[in-house]
Amino acid sequence: MATIKEIAEMVGVSSSAVSRVLNYDEGISVSDETREAIFATAEKIGYKKRVIYPKIENVALLYFVDHEDELEDVFYHGVKDEIIKQAKKMNIQLSIYDRKDGMDHVPKDLSAFIAIGWLTRKEINALYKRCKRGVFIGTSPDEKLFDAVKPNMDSFVTQMVDYFVEKGHKRIGFIGGSDRNIDTGKPSMDIREWSFRQSTAYYGCLNEEYIFISERFTVDDGYRMGKELLKKEILPTALCVASDTLAVGVLQALNEGNIQIPEQVAVFSINDVNIAKYLSPPLTTIHIDIPCICETALDLLRNRVLYGGRVTKLVFVNGIPVFRKSC
Repeated sequence: MATIKEIAEMVGVSSSAVSRVLNYDEGISVSDETREAIFATAEKIGYKKRVIYPKIENVALLYFVDHEDELEDVFYHGVKDEIIKQAKKMNIQLSIYDRKDGMDHVPKDLSAFIAIGWLTRKEINALYKRCKRGVFIGTSPDEKLFDAVKPNMDSFVTQMVDYFVEKGHKRIGFIGGSDRNIDTGKPSMDIREWSFRQSTAYYGCLNEEYIFISERFTVDDGYRMGKELLKKEILPTALCVASDTLAVGVLQALNEGNIQIPEQVAVFSINDVNIAKYLSPPLTTIHIDIPCICETALDLLRNRVLYGGRVTKLVFVNGIPVFRKSC
């Protein structure tokens, strides 16, 4: 790791001078040439200032993910691990609470909280009574009350449909799952399905026969819906799949049906989980930057605790398409 001492030796000034220049100390008297040389050298050797984070204690990490969901969708597990790792670096002290613990076990004197997963309206109200400083990751159940960071699923699906249309596809299908209404707990339309309907309607290729929705996002559900798809007399030539977990099951069903991918049916998914590149064929998918999502969430939390503010923030994090052999 590059150091101030190295910069000082390369420029020919004292370490103290380098430190004061890099910290924008206006009281130091150095020439503009020396100042520019210090910054140029620091950039050249990759120097990064050490950030001293003020300690934030008593922060709850609410991991309210059903254990079945956790096994089937590695996104949540990845977020949990990354939050724990980054919180330690940012000097944020976490206490972890699982859904099975219930809201009664969550302290009433929290500094702030981070919530991963799905909460009911009752749980959200109970949480708000305990602490008004919190960030949701992956969901935004009440944007008036809490900050939230989410993958930009609307944009992801729009990109998928745009790509297929540009490639000449007109029969485009969708395989996805349901969201849940926080007040009733009943299934509701997921943003990915909504975006697919909007995008295909825009291009004049929305076909209800090619839309398959389950209540969950599991491999088994993907497999079952893939089998349902194969019963169609005329298959879609392209499939937008709401998650890699579903796509694993879909690919299995298509392979068992001797469907050539992507020659007969092209498949595009979301998440870029580790196994995506090992599937048959390797899965084209949109990579979700979990470290970026978690860093953004922790920055929102730090700003909320340290500086306050009345306006809540909702941040969408974009993804990057990773093209492999499924489309």
